[in-house]
Amino acid sequence: MKVQMLGTGSAFAKAFNNNNALFTIDGLNLLVDCGITAPKALHELGYNFNALHGVLLTHIHADHIGGLEELAFQMKFVFGRKPILYIADTLVDTLWEHSLKGGLQQEPSDTLEDYFDVHPLKEGLTYEVMPGLRVELIATQHIPNKNSYSLLFNESFFYSGDTVFDAALLDSLVNRRGVRIIFHDCQLHAPGVVHACLTELLTLPTSIQELTYLMHYGDDQPDFIGRTGQMRFIEQQRVYELDLLTMDLQSGMIE
Repeated sequence: MKVQMLGTGSAFAKAFNNNNALFTIDGLNLLVDCGITAPKALHELGYNFNALHGVLLTHIHADHIGGLEELAFQMKFVFGRKPILYIADTLVDTLWEHSLKGGLQQEPSDTLEDYFDVHPLKEGLTYEVMPGLRVELIATQHIPNKNSYSLLFNESFFYSGDTVFDAALLDSLVNRRGVRIIFHDCQLHAPGVVHACLTELLTLPTSIQELTYLMHYGDDQPDFIGRTGQMRFIEQQRVYELDLLTMDLQSGMIE
């Protein structure tokens, strides 16, 4: 499997695109989150929306869902098909009623299902979202009283949605569930109110830090290179090759 971050930036970053990822297996592409910058980022990498097998969402903030209106309109009126939308069952109504309805509603299109092949996912269950790629939603805390989820791929690869620091969860994932790779959002400056901050992540045991790659960071990220303990920064647009059996991660620059 190849993992390519369309962007690795925080919600307010300008040097980096929104923290959205493209997972590719055997020519099929799954977009994880579709933020404001996703349409342009895909275009810059030579993709259009019709190249996507589906979209998987973690939560409802503009840097994670702000590109869905354009995706919906292009798929309906340019490409003539409904894209698959994998979304937590608790977020389906909220996504339509509070984020997309104002722009997408027009006769006769009046529901989310008019634009997407909606696949609601329940927390804690495992679903195959592409051949060979399974996902389990894990509820994680981000904004109080708003549902937000992180993702566990193939029982071994933890990809955080936006989440506050949760050392107990990371310990359980690694030492009880066998997670081998962690992609974690990282606010570079303390305090970490709605995100894990670097100071907190640096308190993790070395054994967990060595598995952890940092994303969703601010524009001053270059100032923090070499200051992340055993953790490493994920780079946007770099292709990372992931062996789904061994969970070995390798990377190579895009030509």
